Amino acid sequence: MKKSILFLFICFWFLNCEDTKKSNQTIEESTVEDSLKGTVTDTTKVTKKSSQDTLQPLVNLTNATLEEFLLAYGQENPERFVRLETTEGSIQLELYENTPLHRAHFIYLIKNGYLNTTVFHRVVTNFIIQGGNSDRMETARMRGKMGKYTLPAEIIHRHHRGALAAAKEYRENPDDRSAAFEFYIVQSPSGAYHLDKNYTVFGKVTSGMDVVDKIAKLETDEGDWPLYNVFIKAVLEK
Repeated sequence: MKKSILFLFICFWFLNCEDTKKSNQTIEESTVEDSLKGTVTDTTKVTKKSSQDTLQPLVNLTNATLEEFLLAYGQENPERFVRLETTEGSIQLELYENTPLHRAHFIYLIKNGYLNTTVFHRVVTNFIIQGGNSDRMETARMRGKMGKYTLPAEIIHRHHRGALAAAKEYRENPDDRSAAFEFYIVQSPSGAYHLDKNYTVFGKVTSGMDVVDKIAKLETDEGDWPLYNVFIKAVLEK
C-alpha cells in the first residue's frame, strides 16, 4: 500500500514538473494587468528621445484594416535595422524583408513611440527574453488607441539563437496570428526549434547577444518577471 502511494506521488510530481516546463516553452502575450512587479527606476537614460525621433500619429486598426495599412506603410517606411537600447546595453536587430507585415508593424511601433514605453517583462534563461509590455499607464493608453488586432502569420524562418519573433495570443487562434505588441528574442544556445511551426520569426540579432544573455540571467520572481525593470528605447539605424 505504501509503495502504491509513493508511486502515485512520484507520478504526480513528474507530471507537474513537465507541465511547468511546457508552460515555460511557449510565448503568450501578457496583459497589461498581468505585467511587471519590478521596482520602477529612473528611465531618463533610456527613454530620452534623440533628435532623429519623429513620432507618427497613432492609427486605430482592426484585423479588417490591418493588412492594407501595413502594406502601404511598409512601402513608405522601408527601414530594416534597429537598435534596442536597454539598461543592460544595446542590441542590434535586422528585420527580414520576406516577412513584410511584421517588419512594417515593428517599424510602426518604433515610429509612434510605443516601444519606448515598454520593458523586457519576461526572461527565461536558456530560452527567451520577451519585451513590448509594461505596467505603465502610458503603455496601456497607447494600446487602447492603436486598437485590438493581431497580425497574419508569416512563418518562414527558424528559431535559431538570436531570432526575433512575435508573441502570440492563444485564445481562439487556429491561424497562429501574432500578438500586436509583444516580441521575443531566442537566447538559448541550441535555439528554440519547437516553436518553428507556430510563431513568426521576422528578424535576428546582428550584435549584442551578450546583452541578451545578460538580461536572460537576471533574477526574476516566480512569474519570470525581472525583479527590476529593463527599459527599452528603440532607435532606427541605416
